[in-house]
Amino acid sequence: MVPFIVLTLFSLLSTTGFASLVDDFRVLVSLKQGFEFPEPVLNTWDLSNPSSVCSWVGIHCSRGRVSSLDLTDFNLYGSVSPEISKLDQLASVSLAGNNFSGTIELVGLSKLRFLNISNNQFNGGLDWNYTSIAELEVFDAFDNNFTAFLPLGILNLKKLRHLELGGNYFYGKIPASYGKLVGLEYLSLMGNDLHGRIPGELGNLTSLREIYLGNFNVFEGEIPVELSNLVNLVHMDLSSCGLGGPIPNELGNLKLLHTLYLHINLLSGSIPKELGNLTNLVNLDLSYNALTGEIPFEFINLKQLNLLNLFLNRLHGSIQDYIAGLPNLETLQLWNNNFTGVIPRNLGRNGNLQILDLSSNKLTGTIPQDLCSSNQLRVLILFKNFLFGPIPEGLGACYSLTKVRLGQNYLNGSIPGGFIYLPELNLAEFQSNYLSGTLSENGNSSSKPAKLGQLDLSNNLLSGPLPSSLSNFSSLQTLLLSGNKFSGPIPPVIGELQVLKLDLSRNSFSGPIPPEIGNCSYLTFLDMSQNNLSGPIPSDMSNIHNLNYLNLSRNHLNQTIPKSLGSLKSLTIADFSFNDFAGKLPESGQFSLFNASSFAGNPLLCGPLLNNPCNFTTVTNTPGKAPSNFKLIFALGLLICSLIFATAALIKAKTFKKSSSDSWKLTTFQKLEFTVTDIIECVKDGNVIGRGGAGIVYHGKMPNGVEIAVKKLLGFGNNSHDHEYAYTLKVDEKSDVYSFGVVLLELLTGRRPVGDFGDGVDIVQWSKRATNNRREDAMAIADPRLTMVPKEEAMHLFFIAMLCSQENSIERPTMREVVQMLSEFPRQTSPDYYRSSSSSILPQQSKKNGEKKEIDGLNYKQDLLV
Repeated sequence: MVPFIVLTLFSLLSTTGFASLVDDFRVLVSLKQGFEFPEPVLNTWDLSNPSSVCSWVGIHCSRGRVSSLDLTDFNLYGSVSPEISKLDQLASVSLAGNNFSGTIELVGLSKLRFLNISNNQFNGGLDWNYTSIAELEVFDAFDNNFTAFLPLGILNLKKLRHLELGGNYFYGKIPASYGKLVGLEYLSLMGNDLHGRIPGELGNLTSLREIYLGNFNVFEGEIPVELSNLVNLVHMDLSSCGLGGPIPNELGNLKLLHTLYLHINLLSGSIPKELGNLTNLVNLDLSYNALTGEIPFEFINLKQLNLLNLFLNRLHGSIQDYIAGLPNLETLQLWNNNFTGVIPRNLGRNGNLQILDLSSNKLTGTIPQDLCSSNQLRVLILFKNFLFGPIPEGLGACYSLTKVRLGQNYLNGSIPGGFIYLPELNLAEFQSNYLSGTLSENGNSSSKPAKLGQLDLSNNLLSGPLPSSLSNFSSLQTLLLSGNKFSGPIPPVIGELQVLKLDLSRNSFSGPIPPEIGNCSYLTFLDMSQNNLSGPIPSDMSNIHNLNYLNLSRNHLNQTIPKSLGSLKSLTIADFSFNDFAGKLPESGQFSLFNASSFAGNPLLCGPLLNNPCNFTTVTNTPGKAPSNFKLIFALGLLICSLIFATAALIKAKTFKKSSSDSWKLTTFQKLEFTVTDIIECVKDGNVIGRGGAGIVYHGKMPNGVEIAVKKLLGFGNNSHDHEYAYTLKVDEKSDVYSFGVVLLELLTGRRPVGDFGDGVDIVQWSKRATNNRREDAMAIADPRLTMVPKEEAMHLFFIAMLCSQENSIERPTMREVVQMLSEFPRQTSPDYYRSSSSSILPQQSKKNGEKKEIDGLNYKQDLLV
C-alpha cells in the first residue's frame, strides 16, 4: 500500500504543476496577441503546445512555472496586457528596448525582484500597488513617455537598490520622502520636467553610488550641502538643471568620487580647492557656468584625471604647468575664458592627450612641440588667442588628428609639410595669421586626405602656385584661400574637387579660368575676384547648375559674357565688374535680375540693361575737343530732362495725395514679365490662399504661365508705416526665412503676428522680451490652450524661430538649413545643440540613451541664445 500512495501523491503534484504551466501558457498567448509584428522573433512561441512553454525564446522556467520573461531588444510594438500580472511566479521581467505603448501596471508579483521596462513608449503614470511587488530590487523605467508626479508608492519597496525613472516627463518636485529609500545604490531622475529645490533629504541615501538628477530638469536654489554625506558616491551628475550659487566646499569629502558633472548650470564663485581632495576623480566637468577665479593649485593631486572641462566660464590666470604633468589626462577644454600666459610646454608629453581646446582666451607664446608625442591627439583647437611663432613640425606627422583650428592668432612661418594631407583630418583652419611660404605637394602617397571637408587658409601670406595634390581632397566641401599671395594659373585639377564653396579671391592668380571648373557641379559659391585672371569666361561654367553666388570682378577677363550663364536659375548674385568684357550683355534668364553695378568698369560692354545701346554711333573728333553744337544739344537735353522729371514729380505728388485706398501702382524690385493689370486680375476672393496680420495673400497665374503669390498690405495707401514696409523692405533669399520664423512663433504661441501686443510691437519683439531670448523660457509664451507641450520641442521650435527672425538677414539660416534642423530633431535633444561652441567635443549625458557620449558641438552663432 505505501508505494501506491507515494506514487499517487507524486502523480497528483505533477498534474497540479502542469495545470499551472497551462495557466502561464494562456497568459503568454494573451500577451502575444497584444504585440504587433511578433514574427519572426517569437516564432518559437508555439500556441498549439502548452508543454513547450519553457523552451520558448525569452522564457525561463523554474519548478514547472514561468519565472523569467526577457523580451529585451525584440523590436516589438503594441501593448502589454494586464494579464502579465497573472504570471505570479515571475522573478525577473525585461521588456526593454521595444516600442510598446499605452499604460502598464504589474501587481501581485510577490517574487518579482528585477523589472526593466526602459526604452519604450509607455505613458500615463507609475502609481502602482507597490506593496504587492515588495521584493523588487531593481526598477528601470528609463526613456518612456510617463507624464505624472513621481510615484510615492515606491517608498514601500524596502529592498530597492536601483531606481531609474529618467528620460520621461515626470513633473513636480522631488519628494523629500525619497530620502527614506536608504537601500538605494543607484538613483536617476534625469531628463524629466522636475522643478523646485533638490531636497537635502537625499543626503540620507548613504548607500548611494550613482546619482543623476540633471538634464532638462530645472531646479531652484543651490547644490544641497547634504549631498556631501553620500560618502560611497562614485558618480554625481547634476548637469544642465539650472542650479546656482557656489559649489559646496564639502563635496571634497566624497573621496570615492570617480565622476563629477556640474556643467551647464548657473554656478558662480570660485572652484573650491577642496575638490583637489578627490584623488579618485577621473572626469570633472564644470563647464558652461559663471565660475570665476583661477584653477586651484590643489588639482595637482588629481593624478587619475582623464577629462577636465572648464570652458565657458569667467576663469582667469595661467594654465599651470602641473596640468601638463597629469599622467592620464586625455581631454582638456578651457575655451572661452580669460586665461593668460603661455600654454605649458610639456603638454602632450604624457602620451595620452587626445582633445585640446584652449580657444578664445588671451594666451600667448608658442604652440608646444610635443602635443602629439604619441600620435593620440585627435582635436587641436587654439583659435582666437595671441599665439605666435611657427606651427610645430611634428604636427605634420600627427596621423591621429581629425580637427585642427588655429585661426585668428599671430602664427608665422610655413605650414608643416604633410599637415593638410593627414588621412583622418576632416577640418583644418589656419585663417587670419601670418603664415607664409608655399603649399607643398603631398609627399606621402600612402596618406590620402580623403576625409577633409573644410580647409581655410584665408588671410595669410601664403604664396606660389597651388599644388596639384589638391585633387587628393576627394571629400572637400569648402576651400577658402582668399587674401593670400598665391600666384600662377589656377590648376585644372580644381575641376576634380566636389566643393560647395570655393574662394580664391584677393590673390595674384593669372592666366585663364580653367574650363574644368565646370566639373565642380556641386558649387554654390565661387569667388575669383581681385586676381590677374585673363581670357574669356569658359562656357563650361554654365554646367554648375547649383551656383548661386559668382564673383569674377577686378580681373582682366575679356571677350563676351557667355549667354549660357543666364540659364543658371540658382544664380542670384553675380559680379562681373571691372574687367575687360566687350560686346552685348545678354538679357535673358538670370541676367535680368542683376544690377547694372554688377557690370561696371567694363566700358566696352553694351546693352539695354546698362543703358548703353549697342547701336550707338560715336562722334569722331579731335581728342579732347567736343564740337560746340554737340555741347549745346547735350545742355539742352539735360535741361529738357530736368523739366520733365520735375513736372512728373509734381504731378505724381498731387495724384498720390488725392488717390483713394483702391488705387494701384506697381513698383518692381526686379525685372518682371507681367503688368499691374495682370496682378489686379489675381486680387479677388476666389484666389485667397492665406491671411496674416500684414495682409491677404492671393494666388495668381500670369499670361506667360508663371504662377505668383500677391500680398495686399492692409491699410496700404492710408498709413505711412505701410509705405536662428513696402519701400524699405530689403528683399533677398532670407526674407522668406524671417517670415517662416514668424509662422513658427504663431504656431508656438497661438497669437497673431501683430495686433496682440500693443502699438509698434510684433510677435517677434514680444517673444524676445517675454523670454529674454532664453530658450529655457520658451514655455512662458507657449499657447495656453495646448494641454501638453513637450518642453524640449517647444525650446527647439523657439530656437529655430529666433534664428530665422534675426534682424540682420546674413545671420539667418537658409531654408535648407531650417528644414534640416526641423527634420533631424530627435525626440530628446542634447542641450549642447543650443549653445555656441568652438566645435569642441562636449561630453554630455543624453536624455535618450543614458550613456556617456561625445557630442560634436555645432557651430551656431555666438551669444545668440544663452
